[in-house]
Amino acid sequence: QVQLVESGGGLVQAGGSLRLSCAVSGTIFRLNSMGWYRQAPGKQRELVARITSSGSTNYADSVKGRFTISRDNAKNTVYLQMDSLKPEDTAVYFCNAANSMRDYWGQGTRVTVSS
Repeated sequence: QVQLVESGGGLVQAGGSLRLSCAVSGTIFRLNSMGWYRQAPGKQRELVARITSSGSTNYADSVKGRFTISRDNAKNTVYLQMDSLKPEDTAVYFCNAANSMRDYWGQGTRVTVSS
């Protein structure tokens, strides 16, 4: 059974930093991309950042230059370094892993940025 286990959320002041981690337990056949999505209250879930197995990345425009996604393929773990956090980054952050057949999701970790 595949599980995505997230950690690293919390409360931080504006301008601060947090690092999210997500480890995949179990085996995902031909795992390709891993990434982070977020959902703020009353809003739809949106892509934050994604990284493929070859290291290609893409970011939401709102986080470019502030967030960095990285991946340890040997550990099936993805990280999201979040710097210069803003109150509008407040959301539940979800880890995602995908192959050609389906998406897998973590349970979410809450990030709250106070002004």
